[in-house]
Amino acid sequence: MSQKSLAQITAPALHFAVQLSATRRGARLARLLAERQLDEWGAPYEAAAQVVAELASNAVLHGRVRGRDFRLRLTLRADHTLRIEVTDARGDRVPRIPAPVEQDAEAGHGLRIVEAYTNRWGVAEAPAHGKTVWAELVVFRHLPEG
Repeated sequence: MSQKSLAQITAPALHFAVQLSATRRGARLARLLAERQLDEWGAPYEAAAQVVAELASNAVLHGRVRGRDFRLRLTLRADHTLRIEVTDARGDRVPRIPAPVEQDAEAGHGLRIVEAYTNRWGVAEAPAHGKTVWAELVVFRHLPEG
């Protein structure tokens, strides 16, 4: 058995974290890195990628402070729960439960998408006057054969 597959079987959780520039490019990179990491872990990533894209986009649009980055953290627990955390620098701009949005509206659907794909989501204070928006969803890992 390879070291990687042994670590995946015995580890209580898998972790990934990266700090990215608070730009549109950084938000796109967050989604791509999440897809790559979840694929490496053997987890389906389509729903999680949508959630990462929305949370990273919100961090860039609403949580940006000039000269400060945002952080993406993924934690895949043994119970198949994936926790996505995006931390930005604007603790004063806390997202609320989304109000109904007209279906053909061009904006305002982001947190509705997060709600649709996740079991639960919320906001926590982060260091340096920031905030962490987190979301959890169940994904089923495919363990390597052998």
